[in-house]
Amino acid sequence: MIDVIVAGAGPTGLMLASELRLHGVDVLVLDKEPEPTPVARALGLHVRSIEVMDQRGLLERFLALGKQYPVGGFFAGIPKPSPERLDTAHPYVLGIPQPVTDRLLTERATELGAELRRGCKLVGLSQDDDGVTAELADSTRLRSRYLVGCDGGRSTVRKLLGVGFPGEPAKAETLLGQMEVTEDEETIAAIVADVRKTQLRFGLGHLGDGVYRVVVPAEGLAEDREVPPALEEFKRQLRVYADTDFGVHSPRWLSRFGDATRQAERYRVGRVLLAGDAAHIHPPMGGQGLNLGVQDAFNLGWKLAAEVGGWAPEGLLDSYHTERHPVAADVLDNTRAQAELMSTEPGPRSVRRLVSELMDFEDVRRHLVEKITAISVRYDFGKGHELLGRRLRDVKLKRGRLYELMHAGRGLLLDQTGRLSVAGWADRVDHVVDVSEELDVKDVPAVLLRPDGHVAWVGDDQEELPGQMAKWFGAAVG
Repeated sequence: MIDVIVAGAGPTGLMLASELRLHGVDVLVLDKEPEPTPVARALGLHVRSIEVMDQRGLLERFLALGKQYPVGGFFAGIPKPSPERLDTAHPYVLGIPQPVTDRLLTERATELGAELRRGCKLVGLSQDDDGVTAELADSTRLRSRYLVGCDGGRSTVRKLLGVGFPGEPAKAETLLGQMEVTEDEETIAAIVADVRKTQLRFGLGHLGDGVYRVVVPAEGLAEDREVPPALEEFKRQLRVYADTDFGVHSPRWLSRFGDATRQAERYRVGRVLLAGDAAHIHPPMGGQGLNLGVQDAFNLGWKLAAEVGGWAPEGLLDSYHTERHPVAADVLDNTRAQAELMSTEPGPRSVRRLVSELMDFEDVRRHLVEKITAISVRYDFGKGHELLGRRLRDVKLKRGRLYELMHAGRGLLLDQTGRLSVAGWADRVDHVVDVSEELDVKDVPAVLLRPDGHVAWVGDDQEELPGQMAKWFGAAVG
């Protein structure tokens, strides 16, 4: 029996597979497509996802193939400078096309021992007290202890589970593609700047060698969005908005996406769970979708591994829904708000001007940037220290950096007192005695971090610590 089947080899599924393999979980990733998609729906990683890659020792791979940009201008496309002193060691956005992210995460998952099978379409599933049976289109049946649907907004897993997906249907569609352009770059830039004064769902971005990423509103709603648009549709819509088609030709790929906003009612049904777009879909405002899915996987991976490994405390796996459902709901809300601010109607444009004025205040700008980049996420762990429930930024220690110590995906007790012990949990939690000039020893004498970097406890009382260890890492051994 396989420990975990992951349906979907996108960023969410691949990140989840890697997290599970760090704990020795047997993982099979299935994807219905015979080859990786060339479609670059997402163009980069936000701060929290950059931190996630750093925590697992992957960041250098991404930095080598990406480009760093300021974090300003992401809320509804309102151009403002980056706020100062963001609470992160990585105050930038990393521009990197989704196919490159997919490739890097595929390499990581397979290096760690995950098995990936392409061209395998899931068509049925059932579960009992001992596991899940997955049926493939070729009539193959696979048995696993758990199954996670990371299979996108039209998730087969979610539909087979019968999980509700309430929200708003698509009201508008956007065409997206990569193609060659004959018009000169200077003329393109001038026309795009003029069109975007009123239509923010329009753009041509130069990718090099005469190839552009083209975004333009569609004429209406397609009956089947899985059927790609024709090049002629791009030309027609470009002429509608820009009075020219820029001489587009030789498309690399063409696609369309809608602005539907929906969220799964439940992220877990027995031994089957949902993550990424299978659990939530929303318009692409702010570039949050891929990042949200990767962060779902980062939250779920160690918890599911604990369940498979037999050391999970009661309720740990259910905390995946408890913690991540509100985060996605907040993303859906902020994309709804951004969509309104990007409307061409007079009322929303008036509100946009007002929001733009408010964003001249540093605190407002910081609040919105922290929301978009997910560094303001705080899970509800109850009352306590201001760090409780938040992820801890990377901090410099006397012997290196904090995130360098988290590559194995284990819990970590950063002990600045040297008086504490993780006896009984040393197989799950690393004990690091070190100090940081960035953490006041009086205010943060010691901090217990979960494998996802969120703060589970702050204190210096050894008698109090075992209870917190048991809460997140199960019973002591030995």
